[in-house]
Amino acid sequence: MDNTDYTFCTLFDKNYLYKGLALHQSLLARCKAFILWILCMDEVTFSILEKMGLENVKLLTVEDFEDENLRKVKQERTVAEYCWTCTAPLIEYVMQEETGASHITYLDADLFFYNDPKSIYDELGGNSILIIPHRYSPGRLAWEKTSGIYNVSMVIFRSDTYGRECLSWWKEKTLEECRLDPGAGKCGDQKYLDDWPVRFRNVVVLRHKGGGLAPWNITNYQLSQIKGQVYVDADELIFYHFHSLQITNCGLFPQRPFVAARGYQFTRKQLALIYVPYVYALRRIISDVKRISPGFDWGYNRLSWQDFIRDRRDNNLLLV
Repeated sequence: MDNTDYTFCTLFDKNYLYKGLALHQSLLARCKAFILWILCMDEVTFSILEKMGLENVKLLTVEDFEDENLRKVKQERTVAEYCWTCTAPLIEYVMQEETGASHITYLDADLFFYNDPKSIYDELGGNSILIIPHRYSPGRLAWEKTSGIYNVSMVIFRSDTYGRECLSWWKEKTLEECRLDPGAGKCGDQKYLDDWPVRFRNVVVLRHKGGGLAPWNITNYQLSQIKGQVYVDADELIFYHFHSLQITNCGLFPQRPFVAARGYQFTRKQLALIYVPYVYALRRIISDVKRISPGFDWGYNRLSWQDFIRDRRDNNLLLV
C-alpha cells in the first residue's frame, strides 16, 4: 500500500484535545502522507484547532456534521454515548467526501503511533474490513463479556460493497442503542463488533502484535528496543492505546504528574519505552495550546496525596 492512501478520521472534545493533538503529531512523524479528519465535539476544540492550522487536517464541526437522526438521539445520550454514536456516521461521512480514497480508517484520539501503519494495511490486503482484538491478559479474559472481543481504537473500512454494508449496519445499530451497561453486555459502539467475522464478508482480524498494544494486554508480551525501535515480541510497535492515561491537576510539583492507567501495574521498562515518549509529546502540546489559548484549562484530573501514594506504589506515576 502507498502512504498517500492513508485517510484517517477521529473525534474528540476539549477534554481530549491534548491527546488528539498527540495523535496528529505522531502521524506526522510516522506517515509520509495522510489526511486526518477531526470532528470537533465542541466549539472550544474547533476554535483552538483552527487557530493552530494543523498540517494534513480537515476540521469538521458538529453543526456541519449532524443530521436529523443524530440530533434526535443526542438529547437522550450522555456525552460519551453520543461520541460513540458518532463513530460510524463519521466514517461514512468521510467516505462520501473522500471519493478517491480506497479506504477510511477510524482512530481513537488517545492513540499514539510509533511506526508507520503499513504493516496493518498489508494484513488488510484486498479485504474490506479490519478489526483489532483486545487480546486481554489471562486475568482479564472475562472482560470480553462486558467490553467485547474487539476494540474500536482502529477500524478500517474499504470503500467497497462489503465495507459499506458493514458500516451502514453498524451505524443503524448505534443509532438504535449505544449505552454503557456492563451488566447487560452493552459497551457503547464496541460490542457490535463481536460477530463481524461471521456476519460480514472480507473481515480481517489483525494478527500483528504491534497494533493494539494497550494496558489490558501489555503483560502478554516482551518489550525490547533495537536501534531505537520498540518491539512487541518480534513485531515492531505500531501504535499504543493510552486508555485511562490522566494528566493531573496537582499543585504538589512544578510539572503536572501523569498517571499511566489506574487499575493496572507497569514495569519500569514499559513506562520507559512506551509512556515516557508520550508524556514528553503531551508536555510540548500543552505548552503549544497555552500559547494559543492561555485560559484553556480542560483535560485534567485531580490528584490527591492518597492518589499520589497509591500510584507511586503501583509504578503508575510519571514524573518526567
